[in-house]
Amino acid sequence: MQLIIVNDERTARQFLDVHVELNKNVPGWIRPLDKDINSVFDPEKNKAFRHGECIRWILKDDKGRLAGRIAAFVNKKYKTKGDECLVGGVGFFDCIDQQEAANLLFDTARQWLQERGMGAMDGPINFGERNNWWGLLTEGFHEPLYCMNFNPPYYIRLFEEYGFQLFFNQICYGMKVSDQLQPKFFSRHAAIKADPAFRAVHIRKNELPRFAEAFSIVYNKAWAQHMGGKEMAKGQALVLFKQMKPLLDEKIAWFVYYNEDPIAIWLNLPDLNQYIKHMNGRFGLLQKLKFLWLKQTGYCKKMVGIIFGIIPEFQGKGVDAYMIVEGAKLIQGGKSNYEEYEMQWIGDFNPRMQNVAESLGAVPSRRLVTYRYLFDRTAPYKRHPILG
Repeated sequence: MQLIIVNDERTARQFLDVHVELNKNVPGWIRPLDKDINSVFDPEKNKAFRHGECIRWILKDDKGRLAGRIAAFVNKKYKTKGDECLVGGVGFFDCIDQQEAANLLFDTARQWLQERGMGAMDGPINFGERNNWWGLLTEGFHEPLYCMNFNPPYYIRLFEEYGFQLFFNQICYGMKVSDQLQPKFFSRHAAIKADPAFRAVHIRKNELPRFAEAFSIVYNKAWAQHMGGKEMAKGQALVLFKQMKPLLDEKIAWFVYYNEDPIAIWLNLPDLNQYIKHMNGRFGLLQKLKFLWLKQTGYCKKMVGIIFGIIPEFQGKGVDAYMIVEGAKLIQGGKSNYEEYEMQWIGDFNPRMQNVAESLGAVPSRRLVTYRYLFDRTAPYKRHPILG
C-alpha cells in the first residue's frame, strides 16, 4: 500500500477518480460534480481556510491501483457544546473493502490531527458548512440528494471496527407531495391567519436582496446560537441567494412576516441531483444547456427541504402550520410539478425539528451518521448534547 499526498493537478484528479472507481457500480450512486468537490479544497472558494487547514491523501495498492482516499482538516470554528478537547475532522473517505487499508487511512489522518493539537476526530464530515458532504450513509441506499455523501454499506464496518463511535444520527424525512396534511394544521393555520399582523409570502427572484436580508435575520435569531454563535451577514446571504437563483422555484420558498418583520423561513429547492445524474461529473457549456432544457421541460419531480425555522419568540404558536398550509396551496393539488418531497437531514439532537417533520406525516427516508473517535481511548465518551 502506498499513501500519496494530494499536491498537484494529477493527484487532485486521482482524488476524484477514487470515488468514481469505488462507487460506479453501487446501485443508486450519482456522480458528484467535480467542481463541487474541488471547491472544498480551494482556498479562494472555501472560507474555512481563513481559520483552518486541510490535507488530502490517496491510497494505491501494491499494483498501483487506486484503493482509497481521505481528507483531514482542522477548523478553529468547529466545536460542539461540551467538548473537552479540540476536535478535528476527516471526510471524503473512500476505501476498498479491506480493514487494513481503512486503518492506514484513519491512522494517517489521526497522526496529522494529533500533531496539530487535536484530541478527537469527527467523520466523515466536511471542511466547511454542515449542509454538504456530512455523515456516513447507514440506511436508505438510494439516490442521494445534492451534495450528500453516498457510500457502500461496508463503510459502516470500516469506521466502527476502527473504533469510531456514534456521535449523532442525521435523519432525512420523506413524503409524497400529494399526501394530505393532518387536520390539526388547518385549525392552527386558521388561528394565525385571523391575525392580520401575520403574512406569508413566497420568494420573488426580482426581489432577492429583500429576501436575502430577511433570511439572514431569521437565521441569526433561530440558528446562530446553535452554530457556535456564527451569524450570517446580509451580504453573505445575498451571495448565497444569487448562487441559488438559477435553481430557485418561487412557489416552494416561503417566508412569514409579523408586522413586516421576518419571523420564519421554509426554503425548498428542486433536487439538483435529478439533473446532475446526467452530467457525469462535469458542468461545462453543454451540461448547462442540458440543465436548462431539463429544467424547462419540468423534468425534476422531487423537491428538497433545505431549511425550516422560526425565531424563538414565535415558536410553538402555530406559525409553522400557517406557513406550511399557505405553501401547500401552491405546491399541492396539481399546482406544481413535484411528486416527492425529502428534507435535508435533521440531527437526532434536535427533537423539536424531528417533531415538525413527523407532524407533516413524513417518515424517515435515510439515515447518515456522524462518528467521533477520541484519541485518548480511556477518556469517557459523550454523544452530541440534545438542543434545549
